[in-house]
Amino acid sequence: PNMFDFNSLQHAFVNNWPIWIVSITLVVAAVIDGYQLKVPNWITFPLIVSGWIYSATCVAGYPWWEGLLYSLIGTVVGLALLLPAYAIGGMGAGDVKLLAGVGAWIWSKDTLYAFAVSAIVGGVIAVIMVLVGKSWHKHQSQFWMICNEILTVKDPEKLSTIAAERKPTMMLLPYGIPIAIGTIAYFICAG
Repeated sequence: PNMFDFNSLQHAFVNNWPIWIVSITLVVAAVIDGYQLKVPNWITFPLIVSGWIYSATCVAGYPWWEGLLYSLIGTVVGLALLLPAYAIGGMGAGDVKLLAGVGAWIWSKDTLYAFAVSAIVGGVIAVIMVLVGKSWHKHQSQFWMICNEILTVKDPEKLSTIAAERKPTMMLLPYGIPIAIGTIAYFICAG
């Protein structure tokens, strides 16, 4: 028996080409985010718009307007999941737009699942970063301070200002990396 079945690999690629496009885009975004702490618009906007086009033209079993509607809803879900963290300064706009792009391609339910896996991955990476940096106590106190601010300071603009002032003292997690790992892990688990 052949250990490497090129025909089944080719078949899997052809049948799942949208997932491959999203996955490759996520890997590129994660690498850039890892180096620059920024996911650029030249990745996020084309991902979003191409997801709308794909959904309106290529999804079998749906009229164009219904595919587009589901894609737009997925985009809004992707935005809505990370917008609160962005609004209070806990995340960059590129990360929010990256998840919106995922939503444009895979729609709302799968975006929710991909986000959930990404959040777990992000939490694990954050804990590893803190442990490797041997700064558990510092980050633990910052965590509780941030939680207290979120509960007591109700104004998102003020929270954002506080976060911007604190940013230079914090260890930053380029969240494009957990989004990529979590979303691709979800794709693998979902088959």
